Amino acid sequence: MSAESGISTFRDTNGLWNNYRVEEVATPEGFAKNPQLVLDFYNQRRKELLTVEPNPGHYGLADLEKDFEVDIITQNVDNLHERAGSSRVLHLHGELMKSCSVRNPNKPYDIEPDHPEINVGDKDAHGDQLRPFIVWFGEAVPMIEPAIRIVESADIFVVIGTSLNVYPAAGLLNYVPKGKPIYLIDPNEVQTHRHDIQFIKAGASEGVKRLRELLRGEYL
Repeated sequence: MSAESGISTFRDTNGLWNNYRVEEVATPEGFAKNPQLVLDFYNQRRKELLTVEPNPGHYGLADLEKDFEVDIITQNVDNLHERAGSSRVLHLHGELMKSCSVRNPNKPYDIEPDHPEINVGDKDAHGDQLRPFIVWFGEAVPMIEPAIRIVESADIFVVIGTSLNVYPAAGLLNYVPKGKPIYLIDPNEVQTHRHDIQFIKAGASEGVKRLRELLRGEYL
């Protein structure tokens, strides 16, 4: 979703996981072993985020709120949906512009753009080391239950730019009510066992544009 804005992706060719080992920068064990390396990795991601803008795909989804109730469930940790104007965004994997403490990972603190770094020795009011408010590999995904409830009540379900390989997010497809339309926007072939998906083979911006035209033609 955010690749067209210039955000480094994780799983694509030349993605971040080709430059960093997951175990080193995205696990509790990696943080325990070398906390400053992990903090620097996310400091870099945060600084990158502050240099980019939402793309037409983000703005297109926000524009759909004029005619539809839109809930966005995102695996992305950036804030580009919010900056584009989307009002109901649920982050499954955390938020880059927030921190939390090692003792209480479920209580986030906003990170100010003027001071985007977290370093070893930065602590909360209780004296606990701060860490990124990110769901790392091996950690629970606390927002999956609220996400399931949203999907279970959906009239239309749209998947944008994901491999459908990352769980539990990929499992949300199983909660779409029977008979409700499912659209999948991606420029690449996406392997799925589902036969009820309508594919829009395009990048996020072009795909959302086509989706908006389709939905407004079909439902308005």
